[in-house]
Amino acid sequence: MSETVKKRRKGVRLTNPKNRWSEQPMSNIITDVSEKHGAIPSGEDDGRQGPFKRLSAMWSSFRKGKRDRVKEPELTEPPGLEAAENTTRQHRYASGQYFFEYLVVVSLKKAKDGNTYEPQITYQFPKRDGMARSQKEEEEKTLKAITLFCFPEGINWAPLTEYHSETFSFVLTEIDGSRRNGYCRRLLPGGRGARPPEAYCIISTLACFGLFSKIFDEVEKRRQISMAMIYPFMQKLREAQFPAPGNTVEIKSFIPESGTEIISLTRPLDSWLEHVNFATLFGCLTDQQVLLVFAAAVLERRIIFIADELGTLSQVIHAVAALLYPFTWQHTFISIVPEILIDVVMAPTPYLLGVQKRLLDQVTDQTDLLVVDLSEDKKDPFIVSIGDEGTILPPKLQAEILVALSTRQNASAGEELNRVVSEAFLQFFVKTVGHYASYVKYARAGEGGVFDKRSFYKAIEPKVTRHFVKKFIQTQMFDLFIQEVEQQQPGPQQGIFHKKILEYQEKKKKEKTKKH
Repeated sequence: MSETVKKRRKGVRLTNPKNRWSEQPMSNIITDVSEKHGAIPSGEDDGRQGPFKRLSAMWSSFRKGKRDRVKEPELTEPPGLEAAENTTRQHRYASGQYFFEYLVVVSLKKAKDGNTYEPQITYQFPKRDGMARSQKEEEEKTLKAITLFCFPEGINWAPLTEYHSETFSFVLTEIDGSRRNGYCRRLLPGGRGARPPEAYCIISTLACFGLFSKIFDEVEKRRQISMAMIYPFMQKLREAQFPAPGNTVEIKSFIPESGTEIISLTRPLDSWLEHVNFATLFGCLTDQQVLLVFAAAVLERRIIFIADELGTLSQVIHAVAALLYPFTWQHTFISIVPEILIDVVMAPTPYLLGVQKRLLDQVTDQTDLLVVDLSEDKKDPFIVSIGDEGTILPPKLQAEILVALSTRQNASAGEELNRVVSEAFLQFFVKTVGHYASYVKYARAGEGGVFDKRSFYKAIEPKVTRHFVKKFIQTQMFDLFIQEVEQQQPGPQQGIFHKKILEYQEKKKKEKTKKH
C-alpha cells in the first residue's frame, strides 16, 4: 500500500496540529521526541521523561560519532555513468520513471571490542558523485538510518551456519513530508563456516512490495554466483520504466551457464493496494480480531504489534494502515522499531509500531493502548487493551463488514483477497462519511470550499452511527482529508472511493423508489 502519508498542501494548516512521527532519518524522530518531551507537564514524574532524554542523547552521540565510510564495491561501475548524466537521470527518477533510487548491501562487521557487530554499508549502487556538501550530509544520515532498519535487533549477533532469508519493508520520511520506501532482504552470504547474515536494501519512492520481492529473488540468485552479477541486472532495472497499473515490464539479464533470461515484472491493477498483502494479517488474526484492531486505528489510538518475524511485522502494519483507505494514517508509523529506539513506545501521541517479541517486556508496562500478539503460539492476541474496542464501531456496520469478509474463499490470495478485504472496509466509510461532499460549501468560483462539520454529522442516521462519526471527524486523518477536499474546485471527484459513493447513492435511490 502503500503504506503512505500524503504530503500536505502548501498553506494548509491543521486546526489541531499534532506532532507526527514516522520512519525517517533519525534526526527528525529525535526532534519530535524533544518537542513531545518539552510538552510533558512539569508536574509529572521525571521518570517518564527519562527515556526521551536517553533517546535524544543516544542518537545525538550516534550522529556525532565517527561516520562509517562506504566501502568500494567489488565491481566498479563502467564509465557510462558519468557525472554529466547524473542530473538528467535523477530528474527522470524524480518523475517516477526509475524503479529505485539505489541498492545497498548492509553487512555486520565486528566492532572494536571484538564481541559485538555493527551494521555497515559495504556496497552501494549507483554511487552518488558530484553532490553538494549539504546533499552528501543528508544522504549519509539516510544511509545510517537504513543500517538501523536493516538490522533493528541491535549489536548482539552471533555467526550462523543456517539462516532462512526474510523480506520486509520500512518507510523513510523526509522533513518536507516526502517518503521513500525501503525494501530489505536478509540472507546468509556465500562462504563456509559460521558467519553473520547480510541485508540487501532497495530504496525507492515507489510502493509495491510484491514487485520488489520478486526483484530480490533475482538479486539473491545472482549473489549466489557472484557479487559482480548483481550490477548488470540492477543497471538494466534502473533504466527500465516503472509499468503502469496492470502492465508488465520485461528485463533481459544474462547469467553464466543459463544464458539470457527474461524477467517479467507485473504491477498490480489496483495500484493503491500494490504495497499490501492482507493474507498475513488474516493469517495471524480472525476476522473479528482484525475488526477490533481496525476500530482502534480509526480513532487514532496507540497500537503495537508483536511478532518474531520481521516480515510479519511489516506486512501486518502496512495492511492495517491500508484498511483506513481513503484516509491516511498521519502519526508515528514504524513497521519495525530498531532496538535503539524502543523508547518510542512511551510516546503519548498515536502510533502504529512493530516490535520484535524479544522486546515484549519493554512495552507491556504501558497503558491506554492496544498491544497485539501476532505469534503462532499466542493464547490471546490482545496482550494489552483498553477494553472498549468492540463498542467503537456501530454494531450493524460491524456485522456487515464480517459478512463481506466471509464471502472470500479460504484459498483466495493475492489481488483477489485484497479486493474482497478492501471492499469490505471501504464500504464502511462510504456508509458513514460518504455524504461529506454535500456539506462542502463554495462561496465564489475559484475559491476554496468550507466544510460544515456540524450539519454533516447531524444528518447521519441512526444515532449510534452519528455517535461514531462525531468521534471520527475529530481525528487528524479525517481533518486532513477534508482540508484537501476544501482546496479542490467543485465538480465530479476521481478515485475508487468516489466511485463507490456514487454506486451506493444510486443503490439507495433505487431502493427508495421501490418503496414508493
